Amino acid sequence: MRRDEFPGRREGRGPDGDPREPDADPEAVARAICLRLLTMAPKTRAQLADALSRRGVPEEAARAVLERFSEVGLIDDEAFAAAWVSSRHHGRGLARRALAQELRHRGVDEETVQDAVEQLDPEQEVETARILVARRLAATHGADPRARTRRLVGMLARKGYSPGLAFRVVREALETEGCDVDDLPEEIG
Repeated sequence: MRRDEFPGRREGRGPDGDPREPDADPEAVARAICLRLLTMAPKTRAQLADALSRRGVPEEAARAVLERFSEVGLIDDEAFAAAWVSSRHHGRGLARRALAQELRHRGVDEETVQDAVEQLDPEQEVETARILVARRLAATHGADPRARTRRLVGMLARKGYSPGLAFRVVREALETEGCDVDDLPEEIG
């Protein structure tokens, strides 16, 4: 059977519709696009709105579909943000600052971002920084303590840890290892 012989399928139109088709129902197209994107990975409302806009879905139809998806719980930025913080902190060791930036980049509103990152226990954040440093410490063994400090603090900084916390955790780790830390900076000066 050829493609044009499938019942209900018109030539040049994909399974989720094509917003460029003059007779395509914009809301049906928007629903299909959103459902397809949500089956691949969780998305924020802003990410879905952006995807619909890029695909030429009229703003009114996009807004109606996004509202309905929010009402039924298919779009939940609060749940997305909480899961994102938990996953990225435990999986990648990211600190609050980096997590907040990632959520903002995904279009999550500031209040939701703050609520999500506040769920991360400050002591857990310090403990995660210690674990990250412990993993990398052996790879720097034999290098000058200042170079080791720069590398380890840089690694923590890229993951969003504050300079004060990064220097403190690195100094503790080097001191525990028996390195002379008297000449090392306490913090960025």
